[in-house]
Amino acid sequence: MLRTFDYEKMPIVEIVNEMIVDASKRGASDIHFDPMIEHMRARIRIDGDLIDYTTIPNTLKRNLITRIKIVSGMNITEVRLPQDGSIKATIKDVNLDLRVSCIPTSNGEKIVIRILDYSMSLKGLEHLGFSDTNYKKMSKMISTPSGIILVTGATGTGKSTTVYSILQRLNKEDTNLVTVEDPIEMNIPGINQIQVSPEIGLDFANVLRSILRQDPDIIMIGEVRDNETARIAVRASITGHLVLSTVHTNNSLNTIERLLDMDVERYLLASALEGIVSQKLARKLCDKCKKLRPTNDYEKKLFKKTLNLDVNETYTAVGCPECGSGYKGRIAIHEVLLINQEIRDAIANNIRKDELRELVYKSDVTTLLQDGMEKVYKGYTSFEELIKLIELDDDVEGTVQEYKYDLNKALEDSELSKKANENNSKNINSTIPTQQVSPVPNQQTNTTPIQPNEVTTNN
Repeated sequence: MLRTFDYEKMPIVEIVNEMIVDASKRGASDIHFDPMIEHMRARIRIDGDLIDYTTIPNTLKRNLITRIKIVSGMNITEVRLPQDGSIKATIKDVNLDLRVSCIPTSNGEKIVIRILDYSMSLKGLEHLGFSDTNYKKMSKMISTPSGIILVTGATGTGKSTTVYSILQRLNKEDTNLVTVEDPIEMNIPGINQIQVSPEIGLDFANVLRSILRQDPDIIMIGEVRDNETARIAVRASITGHLVLSTVHTNNSLNTIERLLDMDVERYLLASALEGIVSQKLARKLCDKCKKLRPTNDYEKKLFKKTLNLDVNETYTAVGCPECGSGYKGRIAIHEVLLINQEIRDAIANNIRKDELRELVYKSDVTTLLQDGMEKVYKGYTSFEELIKLIELDDDVEGTVQEYKYDLNKALEDSELSKKANENNSKNINSTIPTQQVSPVPNQQTNTTPIQPNEVTTNN
């Protein structure tokens, strides 16, 4: 439901504060102010989806933009160039850390406010949704004294949360830990954090060269963006330092290829790379309204292929006043690759991509699809949500369209059945006196976990 404000009586300062606080309390990650011809539209992103929040009259559009630019430290007279800013304040007893971006569009300036939430990072690695197997790999990976560990994924998939959780684990009194970030997203006591400033020549590569003279034990690089940074990071990791960083790639194999494309020498990468953590974020099913439904043929086939399980029922989203859409919160899906000697030799010897793929995914690694299917099986997320996130293997790709057709057909049949029931109900009510019709009690949603007799494992 759209939020309404009394724009005639409320001052613009109070309106902006109320929007930010309300969005934060709803669990939003971003607030979008989109200029349009008739008005300004405000939207908030909750659990990865943008939803309409409110509309702002054009008469107040300039005042609202000016207010946000003032509190975020932007130049209010500059309307032709993009600007970035930040807000750190306590509004209505809510501690806020915001990143603000402003760009010019044909209809005026568009502003996006990113609401930073560090609660998951502060809880630690054990609260990030890692399976037992992946958590043990992570613990082993970050206990190595040197090498490079990469956290990969698209924008907004929780890479920074994972990296900061690792830093919290490694932050000890006897360790010199230095980070190079753009921007510094979370201030951690005991860690030396450096903000890059390319306009004065303080970029990742230059800072890294200076850090190596500061006797560091652990180095965190916000992101490997260019060839020079990649090469310096890898060289730093083979000289006795543990290096953490992020890369925008989809999985472990693509990460290895990306580093090689950045002109990192094969022999250096083979000896330096310790592990790769790839992740995506899936919407989490609402515990109060999720219900079991029968699996279709495609889902049974995929459960069998990935988990070697015969699954007859799976959870699906319903929707209730608590969640609205059937989903509440998000859960991470991981692929954790711990580099072994066989993979190191393969990287150094420049074997073909298909051979490297076979080697990587037969090295006791749980793929994103397998980890996602396990979380679907346990009722954390739905199959419909997973199919939107994961790239399926070639041998099952041909059945994706069949699944989508079956799903759409099932939804259509459900709607037709619902309408038929409504028509039947109307016909019955027209022939039976009202006082003789007894109300049908509401059926309770079945949220019982999958029982052991519903699933059989083939050894």
